[in-house]
Amino acid sequence: MTSDLSQVTRSRNGRPVHHWRRDLVELAALFTAVAVADGVANLIGHGPDGPALLVISAVALAATAGFHTWWARRHGHAPPVGDTGARPAAGQGGPAGRHAADSSAAAEERTTLWRMRTTVRDEPGSLATLCTALAAHRVDILSLQTHPLADGTVDEFLLRTPDALSAAELTRTVARAGGRSTWIERADTHDLVDAPTRILGLATRTALDAAELPLALRQLLGRCTIRSQPAVPLNGGRGPEPVPVEGVLEETRMRLRAPEGGVLTVERPYLPFTPTEFARARALVELDGRLGPRLPRGEQVLTLPEGNDITVRRIDAGGLEAARAMHERCSPDTLAMRYHGPVGNADRYLNHLLSPRFGRTLAARTASGRVVGLGHLLWDGDETEVALLVEDDWQRRGIGAELLSSLVSMAVEAGCESVYAVTRAANTGMVAAMRGLGLPLDYQVEEGTLVITARLGAAPAAARPPYGIARGTLGDRSHRN
Repeated sequence: MTSDLSQVTRSRNGRPVHHWRRDLVELAALFTAVAVADGVANLIGHGPDGPALLVISAVALAATAGFHTWWARRHGHAPPVGDTGARPAAGQGGPAGRHAADSSAAAEERTTLWRMRTTVRDEPGSLATLCTALAAHRVDILSLQTHPLADGTVDEFLLRTPDALSAAELTRTVARAGGRSTWIERADTHDLVDAPTRILGLATRTALDAAELPLALRQLLGRCTIRSQPAVPLNGGRGPEPVPVEGVLEETRMRLRAPEGGVLTVERPYLPFTPTEFARARALVELDGRLGPRLPRGEQVLTLPEGNDITVRRIDAGGLEAARAMHERCSPDTLAMRYHGPVGNADRYLNHLLSPRFGRTLAARTASGRVVGLGHLLWDGDETEVALLVEDDWQRRGIGAELLSSLVSMAVEAGCESVYAVTRAANTGMVAAMRGLGLPLDYQVEEGTLVITARLGAAPAAARPPYGIARGTLGDRSHRN
């Protein structure tokens, strides 16, 4: 400690600092050494063996000085004690050694993000014990949420762990620290957003678009299945069991009253819902109900090859009359291609299709406001369906392809991994429109029904942006609906 302090005080602002007390001490030591040397020389010089002793002392001093010089030269290239690592270590002086050191450091820095949920005892020190156990494995806790329960506390972590620490070892560490019912899965950078910010973002999306509610619930609660049951089923009969205003929480399932009637059911079999998650979901549904029907603004204006303008925009139940009129103008064959059989009363289908609870609908309108095409993006549990209907007189002009491209863009924006279309094998227009997306396709044929699934990995480059005002031109696409 003394040598460090003296080294610090020896220079200030890059220039030496002189102390007069130190100079006086050094002069006193010098005079004392001269006096001692004079006394020793007088004592030895006047003795009988004085000259011999002086010669032997001189030889010994010369030998000591020579040995010190040799030792300093031999070890002059060794790093000093406390070296900061600026010099390469032994055996790593060249570029290969530096590369090995860099690779080793990079290996130590590689980490993995995990989302973990575990239940601990609701008593002082239980969470501290768990955090200490994680710290022993160099686990960094990025965020923590607590969900109090009657028989304990559910702690939800976002963790950054060394890449070498496996999920099994992490689970065993948590179990030894008192955690139970532990669930863990890989996370990504999107999970780094803190919970309040993420919830506010989901609330904003829900406020702007009624069709966002199912997607917001899925992002809020993780991997889950969301089903919307209308108060009056399409095939008639009895509706779902009524749900109280406050909703019902049943371990891995919650049931909420839909704003327009009916029931929203959310299921997550692999992990029970906490009261906190239930309260958040109920708040989103209540917000949606208070805001009422709403659609985001924006449209696309497209020019057909013959010069007519077609406007594509979102519609909901408010466009029911226009959609019904278009159905009445469609031929039985066109309706059979769309609904895979005869349609006696389109109202039952349209009430369902135009509801934002079940997806999103795009309508293609002429300059006079007449609806000549409908495109549907439907939430089907964990999957997403696309469906098209174009009036007979407006087919083979590229309208169906543009509707489908916009629907795929909305599916990408919603985070869907794939979309599928159910049609007849003879519906060459729908098949051509799916192929025109330029996406990987899977085909399944069963008893004349064709299911085409498009994987959306490359969709952003192929699809048209779904919102905002755009103006484009439809090329010669006579082979498409």
